[in-house]
Amino acid sequence: MPLVKSPSPMAFRKNIKAEVAAGKPVKQAVAISYAIKRATAKKKK
Repeated sequence: MPLVKSPSPMAFRKNIKAEVAAGKPVKQAVAISYAIKRATAKKKK
């Protein structure tokens, strides 16, 4: 399942849930979600 590319808090939570469901550790899932959030926030400016 592709991750949601959005800086919103709801997308952040969905991305964490998707990564944990895929079998990644929680800390790694949070780091990936923060990276997605940071990258999309830069693109929107």
